[in-house]
Amino acid sequence: MAFLAISGPFYPLLFLKTRPLLTGWAEYVTLLPLDSAGKLGLVLFQFPQWFLPGPEGREYILACRENLPQYRLAVEFRNGAWLNEKNRDRTLEFLRENSLVYACVDEPQGFRSSMPPLAEATSDIGLIRFHGRNQENWERKGISVAERFQYLYSGGELEEWGPRVQHLASRTQKLHVLFNNCYAVYGVKNARDMQALVRALQLPLE
Repeated sequence: MAFLAISGPFYPLLFLKTRPLLTGWAEYVTLLPLDSAGKLGLVLFQFPQWFLPGPEGREYILACRENLPQYRLAVEFRNGAWLNEKNRDRTLEFLRENSLVYACVDEPQGFRSSMPPLAEATSDIGLIRFHGRNQENWERKGISVAERFQYLYSGGELEEWGPRVQHLASRTQKLHVLFNNCYAVYGVKNARDMQALVRALQLPLE
């Protein structure tokens, strides 16, 4: 059973959200102080919509792991093809074989960039990111980050994740739950709502 760490969007010491770099791996040495202090949970690679499943994509993910061997890596996709009927099993098995954390997400559906709300553990660490369900702004151009993620989850919407949180907690040693709906205090409020839900489920909190 996992211990759960739940946070709103302003929690810089647990996750480092980063996009893949073709060069410049040495820049990641700046993470060492956080890692040495036990304050770096995962390094998250959020791959863009144009990053497609296939041998080249998998090789790049492995290059990320090989260039950052001292860190635990999580992978978040922004193209649903990674988990379509053709690729789902292969994608999840690839992550498991290489001890990479699959970033489970809750986000708007119906877009090419949409990933399904799948609760799947591919490592001993689990990760869920709540991006909100703002359909209108999800792929809208020329708006701020806060506008894109302007969404306050209802209690019912969070309760949908209760069984999924239990499922992931039973299959990992630690489960991180991060709210990225970074508009006003929405993320903080929903993190507190999730803490209450987790307590009701009698899951251990950090």
